[in-house]
Amino acid sequence: MRAQTLRRRLKPPRAHCSVLPDVGVMRASVGARAPCPPLRDFIRVMRCTLRGVPITRLDRYLSKRLCIKRKDVRLMLAQGRVDIDGERATDVGRLISVFDRISVDGKTYQNKPRRYLMLHKPCAVVSATADSRHTTVIDVLTQCYRQELHIVGRLDFNSTGLLLLTNDGRWSQMISQPVRKLLKRYRVTVENPLTQEYVNQFQQGMYFAYEDIVTRPAQMTILSDYSAEVGLVEGRYHQLKRMFGRFNNKVLSIHRIAVGPLPLDASLLPGQSRELTTAELAMIASH
Repeated sequence: MRAQTLRRRLKPPRAHCSVLPDVGVMRASVGARAPCPPLRDFIRVMRCTLRGVPITRLDRYLSKRLCIKRKDVRLMLAQGRVDIDGERATDVGRLISVFDRISVDGKTYQNKPRRYLMLHKPCAVVSATADSRHTTVIDVLTQCYRQELHIVGRLDFNSTGLLLLTNDGRWSQMISQPVRKLLKRYRVTVENPLTQEYVNQFQQGMYFAYEDIVTRPAQMTILSDYSAEVGLVEGRYHQLKRMFGRFNNKVLSIHRIAVGPLPLDASLLPGQSRELTTAELAMIASH
């Protein structure tokens, strides 16, 4: 009796869920490794994530939107009842973005268009989507979808001129990428007369101790004794004011007149806005 009790105590414990299974046995029992998601889906996930475009699986979206089980979504796809951007959907794991048009039995459940706006920013308006103390550029807009938009390249509180807004994170990141070196042009008015020394210093770049960087070469054309057009390919904090500040020359006004090849619409009064045309979007994309 004592020998039997001893053998039971020495018997190794049965495996349980906390014990990792043998990889070889697991593969043999399953047969083959589960297939990985398609490479194209993985690439799309990474691109959309980096560009700020929300994505989800088709079955997850329809299950939540229609309040049905995912197995019912598979049946709908098999019956050919789901369309994405006008094409029949068959892949239950297909990745969709907020801009894909989703239809079931001819009824559209998602059709969010991309929005691209040009605003003539007025003075004393903050480049933000919300602010408890000041009027924001979103407050200035009259479009019903204004709360969906975000700003592409801000302007200072007292600066005026061209400001772009969109709900397309991919497009805004394309515009803002430093590698593109998209030239932004400004008309600047200062307190003291300008000289050729300004042009030379702007072209050479200036050292900013706070960031420990040298600014990229800036284009400068003197328009009059007290005004100039300046082109920048970067947007450092108060960059224009700091550059003119090296000459102890106070900046009185800054007005952005263009972003890349896109000029501010001369017909827009301060506070007015309009959507960009297809030609303007293509012009920026190809620049």
